[in-house]
Amino acid sequence: MRNFKLVVFTILMGMVMSYAQNKQLLYDFYEIPQSLILNPGVKTPYKWHMGIPGLSGFSFQAGTRDLSVNDLFAQDGIDFTTKFRDKVINGLNQNDDFGYSGQLEIFNGGFRSSKRPSDYYSFGAYGEGFASIFWPKDLAVLAFEGNASNLNRRFNLSHINQQGEAVSVLHFGINRKINDRWTVGARAKIYSSIYEFKSTDNEGYFVTTQGDDNIYRNTLVADVTMRTSGIEEILDIIDENTPNTQADLASLLLKRSLLGGNLGLGFDFGFTHKLNENAFLTASLLDVGFIYHSGDIKNYTLNGAASNEGVEIRLPEDLTNLNNDIWQDLIDDFERLIPLETDDKTYVSLRPIKLNASYRYNFGQYSAKSKACDCETKPVSKSEDFDYKNALGAHLFVINRPRGPQAAITAFYQKRIGKVLALKTTYTADRYTLTNIGLGLNLQAGPVNFYILGDNILGYQNIPASNYASLQFGFNILSWNSN
Repeated sequence: MRNFKLVVFTILMGMVMSYAQNKQLLYDFYEIPQSLILNPGVKTPYKWHMGIPGLSGFSFQAGTRDLSVNDLFAQDGIDFTTKFRDKVINGLNQNDDFGYSGQLEIFNGGFRSSKRPSDYYSFGAYGEGFASIFWPKDLAVLAFEGNASNLNRRFNLSHINQQGEAVSVLHFGINRKINDRWTVGARAKIYSSIYEFKSTDNEGYFVTTQGDDNIYRNTLVADVTMRTSGIEEILDIIDENTPNTQADLASLLLKRSLLGGNLGLGFDFGFTHKLNENAFLTASLLDVGFIYHSGDIKNYTLNGAASNEGVEIRLPEDLTNLNNDIWQDLIDDFERLIPLETDDKTYVSLRPIKLNASYRYNFGQYSAKSKACDCETKPVSKSEDFDYKNALGAHLFVINRPRGPQAAITAFYQKRIGKVLALKTTYTADRYTLTNIGLGLNLQAGPVNFYILGDNILGYQNIPASNYASLQFGFNILSWNSN
């Protein structure tokens, strides 16, 4: 029963909650302090900033590939079973995934060094989670069609591929303007894992062939592993089902969020390079790190090979003597030949490394400009820091995933309207959609900074038919360099 709950838990976390973690609207939108999270080497036109706790930054992304809610539940007169077979069983393959990613900023702040004004320090904490569950194509066909009509077909166990986590992150970074052309930055992170599950790099197959002593022979060859951290204690609390269950669960999650979970270390790096008066090149490498899992570990392993010709029935005398014990004997036989083993061995998980890179061309600059040289390192005035009225460019995002890197390419246009309002629109092509148009707004009302960024705007016309959705917003209090 607990193994069944574990499977349900992992599937629900993947299909209900995140995906790609691409934040192309926020990247290099330097009027927003949260852009430092995506590139510690971004331009920093602030004297100091402080996010409003709990409201300074929230983001959520969810996506499916080649499938939407509308595909299954539209009132189109087609039987649901038919749609499920066509759209899901036959329509998806092992490279299609369901996913989510979400991030909630707990606090965020930064300040410019009084002794060395070319340095800007940032710090904060946030919680984030993601799940990526690839569709187990062969196992879905086996469950839907059975094995009798699929003789000699090998159902591939490598289609089992899923991972997810929730983690809190404490970070501190430094951003340094080396000269008029180069700004670089780095950030150190301490991870505290709340929970993690991972089942990748599996091998094996299940096949049904003609038997010698019975009608069919079933053969299972398996090398399947699932590693979990932090889940068993959560399931224990849920199983207790007492009046204190919610309070106990909240206390556990809070403890793990405050460096009470499995700990790890990571780093971010980034830069902004001014090619000429109008052109800029930026890049960042995020979450180069690991988490060492040593507490609340439970790993599941299915490893071995076995064949079974099923239940031997003598006709016709056994037709009146069939019972559930016969079928249970078949199950018990497979479990005996290939037992599901568990252990609590510690392990290390690497972080999903993310790469950002962009090219930006500014035009319609403000008249106040700093002279292009390699010597000036002092922060300039507020009007000079806004070095564009219009900007065009492209952004590349790549994230490491179990089946290889996943990428997205974005074209963007930014527009400043005075010193109060900045707008950004994007067109992104990725694995989820080729029609992703995003729109972002940053509003500066005195010291109060508010931003809201939304992806896949066209999808909001019919959310059930959309494959992807993303939203980010937040509030900050900040002081510009000239203040």
